Amino acid sequence: MHPLTRRAALALFALTIAGGAVPAQAAKITVFAAASLRTALDRIAADWKADTGNTAVVAYAGSSKLARQIEEGAPADLFISANEGWMNRLEKKGLIEAKSREDLLGNRLVLIAPKGTAKVAIGKGFDLAKLLGSDRLAMAMVDSVPAGIYGKAALTSLGVWPSVKGQVAQADNVRAALALVATHEAPYGITYATDAVAEPRVEVVGTFPADSHPPIIYPAAVVKGAGAGAGDFLRYLSGPKAVAAFKAQGFTVVKK
Repeated sequence: MHPLTRRAALALFALTIAGGAVPAQAAKITVFAAASLRTALDRIAADWKADTGNTAVVAYAGSSKLARQIEEGAPADLFISANEGWMNRLEKKGLIEAKSREDLLGNRLVLIAPKGTAKVAIGKGFDLAKLLGSDRLAMAMVDSVPAGIYGKAALTSLGVWPSVKGQVAQADNVRAALALVATHEAPYGITYATDAVAEPRVEVVGTFPADSHPPIIYPAAVVKGAGAGAGDFLRYLSGPKAVAAFKAQGFTVVKK
């Protein structure tokens, strides 16, 4: 061995023994997450980076749009959906690591309006059409985006959907529906309770009965071919800092 090379090797060995070995490269992952998770997940991603040095870049959109992008080969490492249907679809196609899948969170469906609006008693046949008058009801897309699917199911089960379906302003995702109400482009909207917490210009004026729609569950799973760190971040989502962030936003934490 060349003397210089030998000295370099000995120096590296000495650093290793002393606990000064060259650190491993930090991981960087891409997370596809339902738009309703934005506020909490931004906080959690920042905490993960501070705690581990690893980076989670989060792309937010409606769960349907994200699932379709994964089907088309988008480079996601982790997927968090706002309903089970889109995760089921990816699992059937072999696009997620099935053993990594777990239910993370729950949520509630609410009727929102600008601050100062009177409360609404939500029940069988409540007169939402009268409340709207000639105005629009903001919702996420009712046939594809989970918040919209849940909202349509709730209105249908309560016998209200036929009277308002022609007045629905459909948005690409639940945060876009929230924005329509926050900016007074629509007097009422249907979102998750957690979205209302994230927007100070709106308030919850009524909560839909839990039995008026399917349970709101957020499953998460590692995407097939994911980079290093995806499983670590998924586990971090059940840790104390992440749980605190989710609860602060109003989510129900399903995983113990």
